[in-house]
Amino acid sequence: MSQVNTPAEPKKASNKSSVIIALLLIIVLVQSIKIYLDYKEKVEVKEELATTTEDLATTMQRLNDVKIELDQKIAEISKLGGDVAELEKAKAEVDAELRRSYARRTKDIKELKDRLTGYEELLKMKDDEIEKLQSVNKELFSENKNLKTKQNVLSDSLNRVTKNKEELASKVAIASQLKAENVVLVSVNSKGREKEPPFRKKQLEQIKVQFTIGENKVAPIEGKKILIRVIDENGQPIFDTTKGSGTFMLNGKEEFYTASQEILFDNTGQKLVFIYDKGSEYTAGNYQVEIYTDGYLMGQTQFDVK
Repeated sequence: MSQVNTPAEPKKASNKSSVIIALLLIIVLVQSIKIYLDYKEKVEVKEELATTTEDLATTMQRLNDVKIELDQKIAEISKLGGDVAELEKAKAEVDAELRRSYARRTKDIKELKDRLTGYEELLKMKDDEIEKLQSVNKELFSENKNLKTKQNVLSDSLNRVTKNKEELASKVAIASQLKAENVVLVSVNSKGREKEPPFRKKQLEQIKVQFTIGENKVAPIEGKKILIRVIDENGQPIFDTTKGSGTFMLNGKEEFYTASQEILFDNTGQKLVFIYDKGSEYTAGNYQVEIYTDGYLMGQTQFDVK
């Protein structure tokens, strides 16, 4: 018996096509969703990368600003005499950060931001320190200025005191100088006879100089060396070291004297006598006789030889 085809076969073919179409639609849908998700991820990554790059650029710019400010603070605090070791260390770290690659991960940028915040806080602290140092330096400057003013006043006072003391000492020294009073000069011959000037050179054997030391209440009682100088007509001192002549300082120069005596000055109007034998004939002319002690002139007289 022959088989007869039924209508079920076309129906099965139709169902198979529907399944294929459905599967294709599902695949298309899945691919569309994947494409959308991939696109969205790329956009997010791009936005995140842009944000990261912008943050990095901003952060690096801030680092550069911090470096400049660190240099300024180091210079200011060094000038004020403060400690810059901490700032120098921070500057070295900033320089190291700037030398690194600009391509940083988000985590690195966050760490860098945290460090940057720390550096900025350090700068703020140093601003306060600079303000305090400036205040201290201002006070020290004011105190130093006042001290210099007081020192100048004191120095002026000391200079005035010293000057007054020197003037007083000079006045006392001048006031204490001894004076030869009642100076008398005569010639003495071999028989002891005395003659007043003028003298004849053939008759002049010895000269005798006598005087009293005037009263001086300022002068101390002490040992004195009294000198006489006989100056000839040529302005040269007469001296003979074998007869007691010697040298002394007069106006900063060493000069010869004719004769000397050492006494204890006791402020009693002492009378002194000098007798000098030249040992040779005097030439004609005018002679000066000067009396000294301690380098100053006590008195003088003169005589003529014809």
